[in-house]
Amino acid sequence: MPTGLPALYLVDASLYVFRAWHSMPDEFRGADGHQTNAVHGFARFLLELLERERPRHIVVAFDEALDSCFRNALYPAYKANRPPAPEELRRQFAHCKSLCIALGLTVLAHSEYEADDLIGSALQLARASGLRGVIVSADKDLSQLLDGTDEQWDFARGQRWGAAGVAARHGVEARQMADYLALCGDSTDNIPGVPGIGAKTAAALLAHFGSLDALLARVDEVPHLRLRGAARAADRLRAHREQALLCRRLATIALDAPLSEATPPFLRASPDAAALLALCELVRFGPLTRRRLHEASGLAFAP
Repeated sequence: MPTGLPALYLVDASLYVFRAWHSMPDEFRGADGHQTNAVHGFARFLLELLERERPRHIVVAFDEALDSCFRNALYPAYKANRPPAPEELRRQFAHCKSLCIALGLTVLAHSEYEADDLIGSALQLARASGLRGVIVSADKDLSQLLDGTDEQWDFARGQRWGAAGVAARHGVEARQMADYLALCGDSTDNIPGVPGIGAKTAAALLAHFGSLDALLARVDEVPHLRLRGAARAADRLRAHREQALLCRRLATIALDAPLSEATPPFLRASPDAAALLALCELVRFGPLTRRRLHEASGLAFAP
C-alpha cells in the first residue's frame, strides 16, 4: 500500500508467543532448567520482522489482563472458556517482554486493558503524530481499527490488507466489526452475541441498516427484508437488545488505555547490551540467534 506516511508497527505479541508455545518442541531448556520453547519461537518471529522491515517506530503489546480486564467486570464470563496459562508459559511471557526491552522496543502491557486496547490507543495517538499503523496480527478483532492508509498484516500467512479489504474477509466494513461481533458473537472470546443470529445474517443486517444502533431503532423493518428467517431474527433482536449492546461494549477496542510513559512516535531506543547478553545466557540462545539479535539491534557480536 504505497503512502508517504511513516509506519508504526503494532505487534500483537501474545498471539506469537502462544503460537511458539504450541509449535516449538518442548525440549528447549534455559539455564535454570525451565522450558524456553516459546521464547525461542517468539525470538525467531521477532527477528524475521525486524530484519525484513527494519522499523523505526514499533510497539509490542502483551496481554497481562488475563482475568482482570475491565471487560470481566462488565461480563464475568468474558474469555471464561479459555484455560488459564500454565506457569511455564507465564514465565516465558516475562522473558519475551525482557527480550523486547533489551532490543530497545517499546513494550505495552496493563493489568486492566488487553493488548488490543493498547494497540488501538497507541495507534490513535500515532495518527495525530503523522504515522500510519501496520498491525501485525491475524486477529479479526483488530480489523475495526483500520482506517485510511493503515494495514493489518497476518505475518505467518504473508497477507496484508487495509480497511477496504475487511469486507472481502468478513463481509462487513472495518467500522462495523464491533457491531458485527455484537450480533453473531465471538466464540474465541466467549462473547455470546444474539442467539440465532449467524455471521451471514449479521452481515446482511449491517449492510442494510449500517449500524447496530440503526438496526435496533428500526427493528420493526426487519421482518420485511428479503432475508431467510427475517421474522425470527426480529424477535431475537427485540428479546436480546441489551445483550447485543453489552456484546458491542465487549467487542469494541478501547482507544484511551493508559500507555504508561510510552509516547509517540514510539521510536526504537538504544539496545541494552548487558541485558541482552544476560537473557541470551538465561534462555540459552544458540550462536546464530545471538548473532542475529545483536545485528538486528546494531550491537557488535563476539562469539
